[in-house]
Amino acid sequence: MKHIHLYHINDLHSHFENWPKVVSYIKQRREVHQREQEEMIVLDIGDHMDRFHPITEATLGKANVRLMNELGYNYATIGNNEGITLSKDQLDSLYSEANFSVLVSNLFEQNGRTPSWVKPYSIHKSSAGINIGLIGLTVPFQKFYQLLGWDVVSPFEIVPSLIQEVKQQGADCIILLSHLGINDDERIAREVEGVDLILGAHTHHLLPDGEEVENTILCGAGKFGMNVGYVKLTIDTTANKISSIEPKVVSIEGQEECYETLSTLQEEAERASRVLSKEVAYIDSPLEVEWYKPSTLANLLAEAIREWCEGEIGMINAGVLLDSLPRGKVTLGDLHRICPHPINPCKVHLKGDQLKEVILQAATPRMEQLKMKGFGFRGKVLGKMVYAGVEVETVVMADGLPHVTSILVNGEAINPEREYIVATLDMFTFGGLYPEISHSKEKQYYLPEMLRDLLQWKLLKNT
Repeated sequence: MKHIHLYHINDLHSHFENWPKVVSYIKQRREVHQREQEEMIVLDIGDHMDRFHPITEATLGKANVRLMNELGYNYATIGNNEGITLSKDQLDSLYSEANFSVLVSNLFEQNGRTPSWVKPYSIHKSSAGINIGLIGLTVPFQKFYQLLGWDVVSPFEIVPSLIQEVKQQGADCIILLSHLGINDDERIAREVEGVDLILGAHTHHLLPDGEEVENTILCGAGKFGMNVGYVKLTIDTTANKISSIEPKVVSIEGQEECYETLSTLQEEAERASRVLSKEVAYIDSPLEVEWYKPSTLANLLAEAIREWCEGEIGMINAGVLLDSLPRGKVTLGDLHRICPHPINPCKVHLKGDQLKEVILQAATPRMEQLKMKGFGFRGKVLGKMVYAGVEVETVVMADGLPHVTSILVNGEAINPEREYIVATLDMFTFGGLYPEISHSKEKQYYLPEMLRDLLQWKLLKNT
């Protein structure tokens, strides 16, 4: 019997405050396994980067790759933060200096070819004498990838045949690096034969002791580098097969920090600061933001998104702006600081009665004070809905709550039967925040521009 030790990290999202502890832990384990002459494999399951962080924003993720090189990754797949928050050219060059293999089997050029920086799978020839087939998969946000110039396909279209191909190439076992989410991981385990182990991500699920579905073991290590996933593979060398799979999750709380990594992060932060100090505009008067009442900066962004998307109406929530802009020069860093979200503009078609329902719902204290998480939002609360082209009048009734009494769209009473073209945030098209928007049959997304890019464009246009 021999052992192979797998360490997997997922959904760091550029939470570098935890990274020095992760590095310290991995280094310690590497020393132990080298001393015991046992094999260790380090894998990343995607969303290592997140452009909310200045270091990632300034380097477009390349600092993340440098940090991954320093840790000594062997294999990685990509998440949606690598895949759809960068332009095609930026993603094409992201891993140009990577010292590890990038595995993504369901991402293609639009001509059907595999990107030059990607392998669909790898067969790891272990020192224990077993060949491990590693297959990478990323969540197939097809509309977004297509707009960026890629093609991404459902894993269920390709995984069964890939497993057969990898086995024909000599793999004795199959491990998926899956940035698909727990639901798809469980479905693969139920429907696809031949998968021994799924290292999961995307939904930030935490499986302290793994989960067995049919004959497949599922793993997930949470998010933000608060844990490292660990799997001990016991190999029967006489039969060339895995005799046992033992997963667990290791918390890095209380772990000492790696001094060298702290130093590297400081250097990267200084480099990022220089990049983001570039002046992009100059404003003669301050632009204020208030989360619960009208404000100049929120109005500016609402108008910017209406113009950019060529909508009749612009609609944003004030909470996407985290701070005001004082009078004077505005830098890239200022725009990133006040609007760090990987949120894209989009355009939807809503009938008047649907638009009215959205406006009524948005005006409630519950929605304005909602502490939002996910869908790209990196702020604290949703805040007031701010419009360009819509006037909403409210009065406070006996119940102490505001009630909408009048809605005008570009000076006219809202028509319940008329279709309106609404420019808004892509996050409203996901989930159940505003069902009328998420269920809209006509949606048009604008990529790779983010909200801060629209702010920069609008500020330059106004000066």
